[in-house]
Amino acid sequence: MDTILFLGFAAAYLALLVWGVRLAMRNGWWTPANLPLLVVAALVYDNLVLGLGSFIGEGPLLEGLNYGRYWIHAAITPTLVAWALHTLRRAGFGWAQSRLYQVLSIGAALALTVVEYFLEVRGLHLVPQEEYGVLSYGSAEPATGPPLMVLVVAAFLVVAGALVWWKQKWPWLFVGAVIMTIGSGVQLPLPSGAITNAFELTLLVSIMATKAFQDRNDHSRDLSPAR
Repeated sequence: MDTILFLGFAAAYLALLVWGVRLAMRNGWWTPANLPLLVVAALVYDNLVLGLGSFIGEGPLLEGLNYGRYWIHAAITPTLVAWALHTLRRAGFGWAQSRLYQVLSIGAALALTVVEYFLEVRGLHLVPQEEYGVLSYGSAEPATGPPLMVLVVAAFLVVAGALVWWKQKWPWLFVGAVIMTIGSGVQLPLPSGAITNAFELTLLVSIMATKAFQDRNDHSRDLSPAR
């Protein structure tokens, strides 16, 4: 069952990636607004590796693919902090327009990447794991709670979502971030290890929808006649 779910999530993220690429082609590539595309692409990879694990089978190939999951998570997920802070700039907050603010936004994301490397990736030892029919490789060290980096990223998204809601009357980033935060902390009594990924998908849909909303808002402002 979980194999089907993970492959389904991979397909959903692929569709989300296609939408994001179309938005970028229409509104420009070289902007922090497109950082979620990296996360969506990473989640296509992540769910595909999990979904295909039982078909690939235990061995160096699957171990290497799963090792890549940890590296990609550490390098890519913190970019959502820079993106969240960029949404405040796009929302029109005056204090978010300075060059220093942009530098600090990028610095915060890089700092989280370094922290994640030292806490989760350095010295990582993977062992084969099988759960609900899904074969993967996971850390030999048992998890003691939600990773610090995930909690920090979620906090930035919740705060940014609340401020965008207040400034632009767009509640969906806040709603998606809250759903993700609550869903990650609740153990659902279901025979599946993939169900909680639905909360992650909800967050990424809300992020891409926010990106599309701010693209439209910027376009409308550009077309408005000068006064």
